[in-house]
Amino acid sequence: MTNDVQATSGAFTLTKQDNGVAILTMDVPGESMNTLKAAFGDEISAMLDDIDADTSIKGVVLTSGKANSFVAGADISMLAECNTAEDATTIAAGGQAIFDRIERMKATFVAAINGPALGGGLELALACHYRICTDSPSTQVGLPEVQLGLLPGSGGTQRLPRLIGIQQAMKMMLTGAPARAKQAKKYGIVDDVVPQSVLLNVAEQFALKRKPEREAPQKSVMDKMLENTGPGRGMMFKKAREATFAKTKGNYPAPGYIIDVIETGMRDGIEAGLKAEAEAFGKLVMTPESFQLRQIFFATTDMKKENGIEGVAPQKMEKVGVLGGGLMGGGIAFVTSTKAGVPVRIKDVRPEGIANAMKYSYDILNKKVKKRFMRSSEMQKQLSLITGTLDYSGYQDTDIVVEAVFEDLDLKQKMVADIEENCKENTIFASNTSSIPITQIAAKAARPENVIGLHYFSPVDKMPLAEVIAHETTSDQVISSTVEFAKKQGKTPVVVKDGAGFYVNRILAPYMNEAASLILAGEPIEHIDKSLVKFGFPVGPVKLLDEVGIDVGTKIIPFLVEAFGERFTAPSAFDKVLADGRKGKKNQKGFYSYEGKKPGKEVDESIYSLLGLTPSTKLSEKEVAERCVLMMLNEAARCLDESVIRNARDGDIGAIFGIGFPPFLGGPFRYMDTLGIKHVVERLNHYASTVGDKFAPADVLVKMAEENSTFY
Repeated sequence: MTNDVQATSGAFTLTKQDNGVAILTMDVPGESMNTLKAAFGDEISAMLDDIDADTSIKGVVLTSGKANSFVAGADISMLAECNTAEDATTIAAGGQAIFDRIERMKATFVAAINGPALGGGLELALACHYRICTDSPSTQVGLPEVQLGLLPGSGGTQRLPRLIGIQQAMKMMLTGAPARAKQAKKYGIVDDVVPQSVLLNVAEQFALKRKPEREAPQKSVMDKMLENTGPGRGMMFKKAREATFAKTKGNYPAPGYIIDVIETGMRDGIEAGLKAEAEAFGKLVMTPESFQLRQIFFATTDMKKENGIEGVAPQKMEKVGVLGGGLMGGGIAFVTSTKAGVPVRIKDVRPEGIANAMKYSYDILNKKVKKRFMRSSEMQKQLSLITGTLDYSGYQDTDIVVEAVFEDLDLKQKMVADIEENCKENTIFASNTSSIPITQIAAKAARPENVIGLHYFSPVDKMPLAEVIAHETTSDQVISSTVEFAKKQGKTPVVVKDGAGFYVNRILAPYMNEAASLILAGEPIEHIDKSLVKFGFPVGPVKLLDEVGIDVGTKIIPFLVEAFGERFTAPSAFDKVLADGRKGKKNQKGFYSYEGKKPGKEVDESIYSLLGLTPSTKLSEKEVAERCVLMMLNEAARCLDESVIRNARDGDIGAIFGIGFPPFLGGPFRYMDTLGIKHVVERLNHYASTVGDKFAPADVLVKMAEENSTFY
């Protein structure tokens, strides 16, 4: 019989066992995940006092009371209360002090990790003497603070490089990418990977060991020269700074601070490193970039909790159909089987279509198996959920059918009729159209309440956004169910009102048109693209058009012109380019050249003679970016005014996740607030008088400027 003694204080329970091992369990009441809060400092200190005072405790196993996660990180909402950098530095220093104390405890501390241990959660584990994790697919360890414009502030920048080597640690901090269980063991982050059933037993065995005398991380001869010698280290940090700046264009301050703080700690010792870490953390909390990135985090967290229509519970999708086996159909089938874990049946008129769509999933999963991220048996299980058919056999019991056929209204209306004939009375018909209003697709439907738009972005497996488009008579139940289905596929769904271009493509079109106008005005293509990459977009507009397909990108324009008039008219350049058979990357012929040593990296110079142009740079990078972006901002304001989007938050998330609008600027609406609506209107008026009427500011912006109001 054991005489376990328990003491609980708020989020922590200490269970003392007869075998000399105490179990310290963290379980934040009322929350699905554990997060670290500054308020826990006193609780943890009291527990550590108790452990120190009890000489019978030889070891402590630190574990989570949550079934599927260790600690998801620090609670970042507490940073909003910081008024100065010093306030935030104090929070970091407080966390550091507690973790230092854990590291210096007489008892051996072991972190028993199942599920995510991220940010402050991994920093807590790094302060323990040993780390054991489970082989569960949900187990991952990482320091993702950079994604919030921050750096690890509780010792992570100092402990991880000393444990696994500078280069690997720096890479994890600069990308924020987590490591799965097997990788974590390979890198040396954890000491053992075990099945969940024996996690605590193994952790207890480690807790009864002496503290480890850790060897220096295993490195190759080259890495030793780089990491262990002054000149080597100098060169390594210099290269890291160059590579980071090339990626961030100086738009994000956090990566630079991460490199500085690691370098300080490695050069001047861990105490100096921790001091530098806390100070840098304080400075970063106060940057506008981190503020915007944290707002995006809060917005997406809120969106995950919302139903499509408030108070209307979604129905579960047990079986899915996909019409069309092209790139989009293949991508939709992939996220349905692998993320949502639901059987999906692809219908195409040609056997090759089905084969190609299945190959889409096979190729992605096979890469994961080759890299050992996934077992072959798991890949087979996911692939077995995807089947194909040339007719509607197996469609009678589908809950939702996603249509991804050609952009042709008659064809789409025929698909609606087919589904109404071959499926259940309440089967949802979701169209992945990028341009045709859903009202038109549902015009001849017997059950228009079941018809909805579900617009994915290419490539479906990577792009996080989905637009859910309800028309006038779509039922609330269908909206909520479709939103929930998109979430299950790993998407962030934004509900938008029906209309040409919906939201994302409608604000993208004027931006792309302006880039084309600049080409016709003689600005070099690479100058235009570089200007917008420097502004913060992942790729420039001309390159984006090549990637999407020039034919696809321009298909939407007539719908927009019909709906909104002249301001959407595209420059005649597009017609000439298409007439020359240029579709972009897919047929290796576009604005960029796909031959030679750098396919897709250099402009195809023959485009200029085709358009009768001699390119020369007249506008600065700033002017080029301003002209393209203002067109997008102006249209976004109109969309909100017309209730195409429900609020500014959805508009910001839609632009960031759908187009790659610079996250550090917070999205079009937060960016307009930052610039000041008056300033936006002044600049639009400036271009309206010097370039053309298309820049005339939206009425809503003029009114807001007069009233001195903001979107948030």
